Amino acid sequence: MVGDELGSGAAWFGIRSEGPRDVAAVRRVCEAAFGGDARIAPLVDALRVAAGTISLTAVADDGVVGHVMLSAARLDAPRRLVDVLVLSPLSVLPAWQRRGVGTRLVAAALDAARAAGAPLVFLEGSPDYYGRRGFRGAEELGFRSPSPRIPQAAFQVAPLDGYEPWMTGTFVYRDVFWALDCVGLRDQADPS
Repeated sequence: MVGDELGSGAAWFGIRSEGPRDVAAVRRVCEAAFGGDARIAPLVDALRVAAGTISLTAVADDGVVGHVMLSAARLDAPRRLVDVLVLSPLSVLPAWQRRGVGTRLVAAALDAARAAGAPLVFLEGSPDYYGRRGFRGAEELGFRSPSPRIPQAAFQVAPLDGYEPWMTGTFVYRDVFWALDCVGLRDQADPS
């Protein structure tokens, strides 16, 4: 477990692999972080049992305060399919946000992706937030988004040690992302 002291008045937290005793706590963290979005916890549950998934938790005296998941995906490159990872979701309890937990979870996830030999890690998210944590605009490097509902700026990638310039093409999510409608943005005002 990796630990961090967050400064005066801040609590200590550590990062470790998710264990069986963390499942209910991770569900609560995801629900709180995503404002009760009913799709996120089932996505985490489905990915947790899928091959190639890495699930990390941030733990403090209060228990699990953050969570990040890496899961297997593919890049449909002209030369061949490339096994890659997707970082999703990243969840931090609201009371623990802006205290370094998310930053440490992203760093730990990228370290785990490197250790697993992944050449690329993709995500959908804020370019301001993730850009400071090793991610770049994916389209700038020749990657195509899997959905027109993903804003160009939100489609991001972190090239890792195994990345080679020929690795371009279309990013392909695992089926569960599509089945649970967790790809791209939906207009919340549109009831259809």
